[in-house]
Amino acid sequence: MFDKYETVVGLEVHAQLKTKSKIFAPDATTFGANPNSQTSYITLGHPGTLPFINRKVIDYAIKIGLATHCRIQKYNEFARKNYFYADLPKGYQLTQFSTPICQEGYLQIRVNDTPKKIRIHHIHLEEDAGKSTHDQDPHYSQIDLNRAGVPLVEIVSEPDIRSGEEAYQYFAEIRRLVQYLDICDGNMEEGSLRCDANVSVRLKGETKLGQRTEIKNLNSLRFLKKAIEYEAKRQIKLIESGGEVVMQTRSFDANKGTTFALRSKEMAHDYRYFPAPDITPIVITDEEIAQIKAKLPALPEELLARYTQQLGLSAYDANILIDDQAMATYFDELMQHTQNAKSAANWMTGPIKSWLNREQATMSDFPIPPKQIAGIILLIDEKKINFTIASQQLFPALLQQPTQKAAAMAQQLNLLIESDDAFLSNLVEEVLNRMPDKVKAYKNGKKGLIGLFMGEVMKASKGKADPKITKQLLQERLSSNN
Repeated sequence: MFDKYETVVGLEVHAQLKTKSKIFAPDATTFGANPNSQTSYITLGHPGTLPFINRKVIDYAIKIGLATHCRIQKYNEFARKNYFYADLPKGYQLTQFSTPICQEGYLQIRVNDTPKKIRIHHIHLEEDAGKSTHDQDPHYSQIDLNRAGVPLVEIVSEPDIRSGEEAYQYFAEIRRLVQYLDICDGNMEEGSLRCDANVSVRLKGETKLGQRTEIKNLNSLRFLKKAIEYEAKRQIKLIESGGEVVMQTRSFDANKGTTFALRSKEMAHDYRYFPAPDITPIVITDEEIAQIKAKLPALPEELLARYTQQLGLSAYDANILIDDQAMATYFDELMQHTQNAKSAANWMTGPIKSWLNREQATMSDFPIPPKQIAGIILLIDEKKINFTIASQQLFPALLQQPTQKAAAMAQQLNLLIESDDAFLSNLVEEVLNRMPDKVKAYKNGKKGLIGLFMGEVMKASKGKADPKITKQLLQERLSSNN
């Protein structure tokens, strides 16, 4: 039954911008402040007050527009979106309607290593509403207006998404992008990044879109995926049983894994949009766009191409590195001190990432400078130390003394590989003398015992014996008549 249909999804992602004040008022935007302590007369829309635009908000919107390959709208107007709810103190929301600041872009995602381009219809600016809480008091709902007026960009995709997994990857990529641009912290638990999913189904091969429903306020990647998968199946079952999907706004119950109806879906005319009379149009120049573009950081899409095509890293390694901007920045600095990109990536995704996970830390907490990690890589490349000793002994020592040079620390701890023939010959002789039966078995044809002898010599040398020289000495000694 389900195989006959395909799921069609469009996402509306809401990202709170990291400005210190609100979009149209000087109120602070600090998360977690006492309820209703960051709300001014302007945010409340008291008579005689006038809003004024926070110009930083415009710059941030241009950043996300450029990063998603959008056309930037140079003439921008704001409108009043009229509806009544307890957490909307003015009775309307200031938003963009006819002139969204960014239009006709796209974002590329990867699903099962296959790239896919998701078109972006537009990105517009608006103010957030307050927050209603219904489970703190048995008799009353509680309203906190601190969030009212916090600047948002709403990123509206075309209905190009075909599964919960694709939606997951798209939302994750948006989150990574706004964090790279440093315009939103991407904290879903605090609600600074959330999305609405418009979901419909249609028979495979059909071109006409089915009737959609909207699932509101999803603030988890996992919940987004589950909500879409459940809603698609719900609609298919309804159609197959002879029912009809109706346009409505729904919510997701994370405990039950189901969606449920909230209200009938509003249309644009229900909000009675009209131009905001108190905000003059915003004009953006080509020079302003060029200045912002010149200051954009290297973004995930660019880094992925550079790491895989120029440095020869696997897509797996590259994606781990670019998943966190601080890790990518550290890797780029590390590459200024070494030519061995594969080893550098292995250290980033291996010992360094393990330390971060174990310590529940971020890259900003990591104490060893990139140059010192490059020093470890050089010691391994020059065969002065092996990876096991480097990761298990030298690396922990440098964590304690991060300004110490790797070579000096290895020398101090007596970790450098021993290549002196006389020293190694003595160890070989000592090991073979302890195992006469094994030596006899080797000479009788059990050549696989060379691994045992190697292991014993390495153990006796505490891992410092040069493997190549050790193996050569063992073979010479075992082939003799002694």
